[in-house]
Amino acid sequence: MGLQTRDQALAERALLVPDEQAADGVARRRVMVNRAESPLSWLHGRQLITDLQFAAGEQLRRDYELAQLGPRVTMRWDAAPGGAKGGAAMMDATDRQIAAKTRFHAAVDHLGAGLQDIAWRIICAGEGMAAAERGLNWPARSGRLVLGLALDRLVVHYRLG
Repeated sequence: MGLQTRDQALAERALLVPDEQAADGVARRRVMVNRAESPLSWLHGRQLITDLQFAAGEQLRRDYELAQLGPRVTMRWDAAPGGAKGGAAMMDATDRQIAAKTRFHAAVDHLGAGLQDIAWRIICAGEGMAAAERGLNWPARSGRLVLGLALDRLVVHYRLG
């Protein structure tokens, strides 16, 4: 491992440990998470957003990822739809993906036009606060206040508080 300690190496990347049996008999995995990977986690780790705000932001991000709304890095390697029969059925998204997309759009609509941009940039796209402020042509240090308002509205939308 070189000059790095084991703890430093674990903090840099998520590593799975073997399955563990919980008291209820369900197998669970423990995962090391680098809090600096997500701007939302970074803010939460420094207590700049509340636990409820963090939970609401994570729910929005989870729905965004389940709906597969992010840009693709490569082409799709799924089988091409067959001729006239069965083609439309093969192209349909899963029910889980459709439900996540519906939940995501409902949450973003609840945010309104003034809060959607910062929430999407920070929570879904994973942009840093400074980059999001520059991208929106906002003054420095204004993004955290507006993101806090967006997260509060998400808390209400998801009925967390």
